[in-house]
Order: sequence, then C-alpha cells, then structure tokens
Amino acid sequence: MSQLPQSENDVQNQMVTPESRVLIVMTGGTIGMQHSPSGYVPATDFQESCLAGISLFNDGSPSSVLNVVMNRKGDIQTRTSLRTPPSAYQRQIRYTVCEFDDLIDSCSVGAKEWTDIAEIIFCNYGLFDGFVVLHGTDTLAYTSSALSFMLRNLGKPVILTGAQVPMRELQSDALHNLLGSLVIAGHFKIPEVCLYFNNRLLRGNRSTKTSASEFAAFDSPNYPPLAVTLSSGTNVAWDLVRKPKETESFSLQKVLDTRHVACLRLFPGIRPEMVNAVLKMEGLRGLVLETFGPGSAPLSPDRALIKALACAVDEGIVIISVSQCLNGSVNPVYDSVASLSNAGIVAGLDMTTEAAMTKLAYLFALPNSTTRSVAEGMVKSLRGELIEISGPIFEHPNVTKSESSLVLSDLCQAISLNDAERVQGILNSQNCSSLNDSDYMGNTPLVSSPMSW
Repeated sequence: MSQLPQSENDVQNQMVTPESRVLIVMTGGTIGMQHSPSGYVPATDFQESCLAGISLFNDGSPSSVLNVVMNRKGDIQTRTSLRTPPSAYQRQIRYTVCEFDDLIDSCSVGAKEWTDIAEIIFCNYGLFDGFVVLHGTDTLAYTSSALSFMLRNLGKPVILTGAQVPMRELQSDALHNLLGSLVIAGHFKIPEVCLYFNNRLLRGNRSTKTSASEFAAFDSPNYPPLAVTLSSGTNVAWDLVRKPKETESFSLQKVLDTRHVACLRLFPGIRPEMVNAVLKMEGLRGLVLETFGPGSAPLSPDRALIKALACAVDEGIVIISVSQCLNGSVNPVYDSVASLSNAGIVAGLDMTTEAAMTKLAYLFALPNSTTRSVAEGMVKSLRGELIEISGPIFEHPNVTKSESSLVLSDLCQAISLNDAERVQGILNSQNCSSLNDSDYMGNTPLVSSPMSW
C-alpha cells in the first residue's frame, strides 16, 4: 500500500503516486436497491451490476483479485477488484466491494450490525488504505456515531455514505456520493469516521439527517465540514481534522450496550407519569433526554418532573440532556435548565442525539464502567463529538446531595420570581445555608436574583 497524503502540501507534492486500495462495505440501503412493482427492493452484486460498467469507477484495466478477511478467525475470500481512472493527482484507486450476505434495511440496524461493520474494518485494517461503508440513510448518522466510538485511535479514513435515490436510477445522487467518498478515502489520510453526502465530508458523530427527500440530506450543525468537493478538486480543512495518538495502536471496542439506554423527547404538557414509565424500565442505565432550547424542561409548581428525574439519578441512572434544536448547546442560563443540572442531569453540551445515545452505549460497555465513570465521560470529548467547557461540569449526586439540590433549585426559582415569602420560608427551613450552595457551574442562588434584591 502507498502512503496517503496527510496534509495539503503532501497532496500537491505527490504528482505521480501508486494506486491506493479501498474496501467498500455494502450493508444495504437505497443506494443499492432496484425498482420492482412493489417499490424499491434490495439487489445484490453491486460491484458488477452498478460499478463495472461506469468508466468513472472502472478504467478498463485487467481485473485483479484482492484478499478480504471476513472475520476474526482469519477466513479469507478473494474478490475481484476494479480501478478508477487517474485523478487530478495522478492517483488511481483499486477497490473491491464486500457485500453483506443479508442486505439490511437501515431502520433495522442495531448494535449487532455495528459490530459486524466494525469487525470487517478491523480485520482488514492492514490490507487497505481506507474504507467506504454503503448504508441506508435513515440511521446513517447513528451508525457513523457508533463506529466513531468503537474504532479507537483510528489512523485511516472510514467514510459512510448512501443515497436518496438508487444507483440504478437515472436521476440519482448515488454516483456523486460514492465517487466522492471513494476519492477521499483513496487520497487523503483523514483518520476519522466520516459521513459524505452532497459533496461534503462531515465528522460522523457530528452529523444528523435533516431531510427525508432532498439530496442535501445531512448536516453538521455544530461543526464545519472536514472537506468539500469542488469543481477544482477536494478542499480539506486540515486544521479541523483530528490526529491519531501515535503512541497508541488502533483497536476495536466490539460491543455497545444499547439494551440499557433509552431516548426520551420532552414535549409541552408531558406528564411525569410518562417520564416515570421510561425511567422504570427494567435494566435502564442511561437516558438521553431531548430538552427544549438550551436544555429547558417543564417546571410545575410541585416540581414532579424534576423530582422524578432526580430520583432516577439517585438510583444510578445517567441522564444526559441534549437540545432538540439543531444548532447550539445545552447551557444552564435559565432556571428551568439549572433545575435539571441541580438534580444531577448531565449537560450534553453540543452533542447530537445520535452521538449522545451511541456514546452512552459505548461507555456502559467498557470494562469496569460505573455510573460515575460514564457520567464523567459523557462531558469529555472522546472523538470530537462535543466541545468541552472549562471548569467543573459534573458531579454525580448521592441521595443527600440530590435532596439538597432540589431545595437549591426551588430557592433559585423563588429568587428569580422575586417571591420574598417563599425565599424566606426555604431559608428558614435550611438555616440559611442554601444561599452558600452552588450548582455544578459554581453558581449560587443569588446569580438568579433580580436587580431589585
């Protein structure tokens, strides 16, 4: 294998380079489907039926075979390969397609399929320069996020893509999505799990699906694209690309604990009983809570919802708050946001729901994981999935602290509402100590006070 360019200068200096090798993993999805009387259905033999006859994917040179390792037992299959014409940098890409025996509807993808994909990449890591994964679009962002955590200290590009219209159809986005992914995987050493769609390369764990039908189906609202395909070539934002730790070798976390995590989206009028029904699920260890705006939740006079969440935290459930908004971050600047943090809810900062859910499953699957280690890990950037904030941002409460946190939350709300009688009542019951208490940001109740106090 040849050395892939690691910077813009490397690309410009390599005017004539050997061919690179890329493994395409076909899992299923719209990109490989064909039309039938009942609608689009999965179709096999993607390499020969869709790529061999297109000059952009086949320069017509004699076919050669490539070895593909199928599992950790070392079982090897020899597969025919194709080669692209020379690129603007005079590099050619030799590739082969490893097709799942049973093509998957992405709506049915889960931890098992993520493990299957990750193991194929892991087993063939030394044989190829890069990897392209073809996948249905409905859960593409979830798979991108999951793989980013499973593939540790990645040193080669892993690019996921798909299509809104099958490759076999006349007006399809599949050709450009696949070709763009193949070119980047075969030309640039971008050591990340990425998602390529509509001429943009996005960090996988920063991406989310934003359209059910448009070709511009994915976006990365809180992080710029890592690369953009232009008429003049591929423009890589090298300053945004994560660098692998040279002292650590590539490894695989093959299991994600998706069976014990859940996701709940808040809505106006949601009843505490509904939330409790989720929190009481047998074996639940972690919950992604999709909150309003900067992390707000409904506040009723009896604080029933907050108390239900605080009780779950006391029982060892890690609850992560992420915003329902595409842009922005969870930020405890409002009382309704501070109430969650005071109850022990972890601020998910600017993570997507997809990243938060798969990260929870990853952390819980690590050996010797604990409630504290998972909660602390959720606010650290492991693969560039969030922007960390300085200062202490999480302290997992015990029962005693959780009860005092509820008092602190009530006091903050009373002060913000200028309710002197309620403030005095709380202070009397707490012997005035609550004024000195602080939330996980270090703010005391007086931060909530209006100017008249």
